[in-house]
Amino acid sequence: MKSCSLVLENIRRHADGTVAAALRKGLWVLAGLSATVVMAQETNWPQRPVKIIVPYAAGGSSDSLGRLISVGLTESLKQPFVIENKGGAGGMIGSQQVSKSAPDGYNLVISGVASHVIGPSENPKTYDPIKDFTHIAMLGGPPIVLAVNAQLPITDLKSFMAYAKANPVSWGSPGKGTHGYLIGEAFEVMSHTPMQHVAYKGGSPAVADTIAGHIPALFTTLSTASAQIQAGKLRALAITSSKRMPEFPNVPTFAELGYPKLVALTWFSLSGPPGMPAPLVDKLNKEVRKIMQSQAAKDMLAKSSMETFDWDSARFTQYVGEELKQWAPMIKSVKPDN
Repeated sequence: MKSCSLVLENIRRHADGTVAAALRKGLWVLAGLSATVVMAQETNWPQRPVKIIVPYAAGGSSDSLGRLISVGLTESLKQPFVIENKGGAGGMIGSQQVSKSAPDGYNLVISGVASHVIGPSENPKTYDPIKDFTHIAMLGGPPIVLAVNAQLPITDLKSFMAYAKANPVSWGSPGKGTHGYLIGEAFEVMSHTPMQHVAYKGGSPAVADTIAGHIPALFTTLSTASAQIQAGKLRALAITSSKRMPEFPNVPTFAELGYPKLVALTWFSLSGPPGMPAPLVDKLNKEVRKIMQSQAAKDMLAKSSMETFDWDSARFTQYVGEELKQWAPMIKSVKPDN
């Protein structure tokens, strides 16, 4: 369209009125045809394989969700959706690569709270999590659980708070700046419960030390702690999901216990480069939502203690903004371990 404008300007300067009018009409016809071709390409997308970057190592929740939708999209859209694992910097390396791609729908990324809330809040010069991406669809994720050593005389959140006020209590997380850490810090402030944080290099070591009695409690993803909760070695006191999880019907949510701001998931999603055409985004959103409502997806979500929401792209983009508003101030105040 820019080249058309330049040609028209040249015509106005050098051609007589009749010829100029004819040429202008022809150029605008060509421009209209070009726009039609672009729209047709969007409607017929995809016409070749699509790459979905998982910005983490294979085997984790993001990888499992990415492969779930890649299989579903391959089946429904009749083109290969190929997973490429590109880890590093908490998901930001692979995400940044996609943010610089063409907005044609052939390069997508499994986004999430780590790469699009925590990471860019810690390193804002890397990319803008809203402006530098098109957010397409929510996939799901596990809530955070507060769990204690099952041998302690703690049966619920109220007794935990009383115990913490009567005894020195430390709590573990997968590390400073992680979602478990943020929820634990937020709970400590909201409940006025005095506790000492202990940072671990991942959720599993924190679970192991809680079971061993080295620390009495931890905040980590429910999927990380679920096996030990079911085995009776940990006792779950509260979770950050919007409603009780079917696999743990006796574990209340923080919201129902009086902490409505502690509703959060360690969520994963599908995003693309900025400026993706609306028809393409809508098409992808509808296909992904259909996949996430399938029985295979529901089985996987239940097995991995995950929750999801059936949102359109606008509502999901709004959610990313809400997450940034809620957690960015706290993330920026976190001092890294030496």
